[in-house]
Amino acid sequence: MKPQNDLLSATGTTIFTVMSALAVQHGAINLGQGFPDYDGPEDVIEAAAAALKDGRNQYPPLTGVPELRVAVSDHNRRFYGIEADPNAEVIVTSGATEAITACLMAVLNPGDECVLIEPLYDTYLPVVRMLGAIPRLVRLSPPKWELPRAELAAAFGPKTKAILLNSPMNPTGKVFTAAELAFLADLIARHDCYAICDEVYEHLTFDGWKHIPLMTLPGMRERCMRIGSAGKTFSLTGWKVGYITCDRTLAPNVAKAHQNLTFTTPPNLQRGVAIGLAKEDAYFAGLSASLQSRRDRLATGLAELGFGVLPTQGSYFITTDFRPIMSPLGFNGDDVAFCRLLTEEAKVTAIPVTAFYASAEAPGHYARFAFCKGEAVIDAALERMRNWLALRGGRQLTAVAG
Repeated sequence: MKPQNDLLSATGTTIFTVMSALAVQHGAINLGQGFPDYDGPEDVIEAAAAALKDGRNQYPPLTGVPELRVAVSDHNRRFYGIEADPNAEVIVTSGATEAITACLMAVLNPGDECVLIEPLYDTYLPVVRMLGAIPRLVRLSPPKWELPRAELAAAFGPKTKAILLNSPMNPTGKVFTAAELAFLADLIARHDCYAICDEVYEHLTFDGWKHIPLMTLPGMRERCMRIGSAGKTFSLTGWKVGYITCDRTLAPNVAKAHQNLTFTTPPNLQRGVAIGLAKEDAYFAGLSASLQSRRDRLATGLAELGFGVLPTQGSYFITTDFRPIMSPLGFNGDDVAFCRLLTEEAKVTAIPVTAFYASAEAPGHYARFAFCKGEAVIDAALERMRNWLALRGGRQLTAVAG
């Protein structure tokens, strides 16, 4: 048999699938994959259910049903002052991952360079490479995850076509500051390139931090493709409804890419999301407050267990340094070994942070925990880890291979 696609054959199964399967195998509480264990707003779900029976179940428009495109446009204006024509500057996609792929497809040619910031969501790099483009990686370092300006500037050059920016950021929980965004905007303008802005956690920010879309900065309106996610905003990750806002000069290529990926998205789910985006301000504030409470609950518990807990300004995730609790127990393994051991013995699953790095020498002593879970689930996970550490307190630990 002739060989299959080299890049895909060399790409491993996503860490989220691996760890979730391991969690099921060992009956572990899954704080690894970032999905809530509760449903989203009842009125949004009811609207989608009712739309199944209203006789409009055939192909919707390629770029999305009018109700949702208008709702996305209104949402942009309401929260960020962004004016976007719903008929020419909004495209609905089957999830944010498809949206990211469509935006990259819209602007990258083989040989173009695309700047990526590590740690990064694990689909970014394979898509850039499948398009024949060249990734230029810039690394943020824990615990503060500050933007390394000299390294970032050095990553831009004559062949730079785009940068992919994730804020609020997975897995770091970082929200990029106005000063960092201004620095990025200057680089983008000087190098005449585009920005694909993964903003799926836009409403999940804490402690007074506010998300600032790069698109709102001077000169960025025509260069940015801004991506949102109903899955994250309404705790309905299985719906896979995303949306892109971009200038009318970019939208045709984005739509063509979407046409060749999925073509369209279930119309009833789109209509449900349109209801959600029109919800009162109290919903969005309450979503943030509720998640902040869960973040604090998990962070406090992890700190009491001895983890080094890094700050989380946004998203679903807490990053922890496990060395303070594991080194005294004789554990010398890396983050993959730790997460396997935690799953198999403590029956709690986390994600090794090295999974979010592509370049060598990534920090190997951090684990990411998701706090988008019910309080009882968070408490149960903490109790399992507490009991496990107590049991292991007087015994040597052996790193799990693989």
